[in-house]
Amino acid sequence: MYAADIVSAPAPVLSVSPVVLPAPGRPVDLQVRISAPVTGSELPIILLSHGLGYSNHLSSLNGYAPLANFWAAHGFVVIQPTHLDSKTLSLHPVDPEAPPHWRSRAEDMKRILDRLDVIEAAVPQLIGRLDRSKVAAAGHSMGGHTASLLLGARLTDPHDGTRVNLVEPRIKAGVLLAAPGRGGDALTEFVVNNYSFFSTTDFSEMTTPALVIAGDKDTSAHLTVRGAAWHTDPYFLSPGAKSLLTLFDAEHGLGGISGYDVAETTDDNPERVATVQRLTWAYLRTELYPGDSAWQAAQDALAASPDPLGRVESK
Repeated sequence: MYAADIVSAPAPVLSVSPVVLPAPGRPVDLQVRISAPVTGSELPIILLSHGLGYSNHLSSLNGYAPLANFWAAHGFVVIQPTHLDSKTLSLHPVDPEAPPHWRSRAEDMKRILDRLDVIEAAVPQLIGRLDRSKVAAAGHSMGGHTASLLLGARLTDPHDGTRVNLVEPRIKAGVLLAAPGRGGDALTEFVVNNYSFFSTTDFSEMTTPALVIAGDKDTSAHLTVRGAAWHTDPYFLSPGAKSLLTLFDAEHGLGGISGYDVAETTDDNPERVATVQRLTWAYLRTELYPGDSAWQAAQDALAASPDPLGRVESK
């Protein structure tokens, strides 16, 4: 499906975890995984935010290996936090923000960028190899919500009524994978009653460039009354340069991006995962390195397939 020259040959990957970042005021210190190619310099960075779900370990630094490994093997440093809503932490649910910890998730990502020196010291093989001017944020499901806040989406804090702005200017591009859409009447009664922060999600100021990825069978009936179209809201309701990849017949797992052969995937499809891997890599290459032809080449290859797995539109 893809011409051989669209992505380079994979490099061996170094993966180190847990790297512990001190986090005063947080219930526990922040644990992260760092995956990087063993060679190369001036490496761009992807912050990858996990989703939730019923599995015990995918919602942590141990999830999303199909994405993290691919991106790292093709030239990115991938940093994965374990957010406070991870089942691996088993924190007491009486925390007023729990679950999920929408604000602290975004703060985790900012903390990582603040502590890149600590990360380099903990992983000496990375010293001097990071390009801190080229940072992207990616996230799946609830992780997509986290990434959208960092890209400029807004919400109203249900506890104090303040309008929340968590945009991170150090992040230059984003990838939102099966991310939540708008609030209001798009939500189910269950979400309104249990996750009220979703009710005011607003993409009108999400100006950072982003690739939104949605499965056309991802109905998320427990979250929204709008069906699969809800996951396209970050594209249609945000300003600025955006692209939308609609994956045909894909459900919430987008073929299996959260882990290798995991039971949580309801639409297991290795070719779909490969499509997500290559198109996300190509999009970020071109966004972070203007003039790079990877994104156009990947789109052309997708469109030229006799049986394409999705379509791309941009604005």
